Amino acid sequence: MDLDETDLAIVRGLQGDGRLTYETLAQHVGLSRPATRMRVQRLQESGAVRIVAIAHPAVHRLTASAHLAIDTDGAAAPVAREIATLPQAPFVTLTSGRRSIMTELRTADFGDLERTIEHIRSMKGVRTVDPLVATRHVKDPYLLAEEPTVTLQDETDARILAELEADGRLPFAELAGRVGLSAGATRSRTLRLLEGGVAKVVALVRPDVLGMGYLCGFSLRVAGTAARTAEQVAAFPRVTFLSTCLGRAELVGTITAESFAAVRTTLEEMRELPRVREVESWLHLELVKEQYNMGPRPA
Repeated sequence: MDLDETDLAIVRGLQGDGRLTYETLAQHVGLSRPATRMRVQRLQESGAVRIVAIAHPAVHRLTASAHLAIDTDGAAAPVAREIATLPQAPFVTLTSGRRSIMTELRTADFGDLERTIEHIRSMKGVRTVDPLVATRHVKDPYLLAEEPTVTLQDETDARILAELEADGRLPFAELAGRVGLSAGATRSRTLRLLEGGVAKVVALVRPDVLGMGYLCGFSLRVAGTAARTAEQVAAFPRVTFLSTCLGRAELVGTITAESFAAVRTTLEEMRELPRVREVESWLHLELVKEQYNMGPRPA
């Protein structure tokens, strides 16, 4: 899909706040409200953009996470697609490098994390599973930095959240009809949840749509404590995700870039950091699954 500068401006606005009103977007990009609405709908219908609410992991009691590098006997794609059926796996890709599949897991606790890893190990076609257990998410475009300051009060709040996780731009009037409240009450409850950090409505955009179609994963071995190096790596503008972890490396992350040259430049900048001892990298060749709205689906 070819996007002009106006489309890109709309996308960037929705990445910051997926529920920006059409009026606000229209003023920002210099179009009428109907023209802006039409463009947003076209972006969504094309599959280039998905707008969803992503709940803070604590809301769904997802307290443990890991990144798995997986090697297979034979073709990797069928294995990746089977892993993608797991509700605990929000992110699955086919990759280049030593391992053919990378996946992220988010689970209720470390016991559930261990069981999920063992389940993946038992899948037909899986040869090896190499986990990096996350200890802290340093940089994540879809994760609110602070713990929520409010909680889900009742089943109605949970229903509102589930509906927004499926469609983050549901109008308050339509959302009200689905949850059985007035539009005013629904608006009040929804704003309480969003402003209280329970969830964030964001635009999930295919990287190639923004001219950033090169995704490179990396892991770093670091001498001494990893905190200072994590801070330095997170400051790189093309590093879009970073976690500290336990396992074969101290840091794991993602570079999103506009070219192979930009990927290489960022990897070289990492190698030049004083405490970095080893850099391993891989290219994400195919995005099999990206679904961070991990709560129950509305009926």
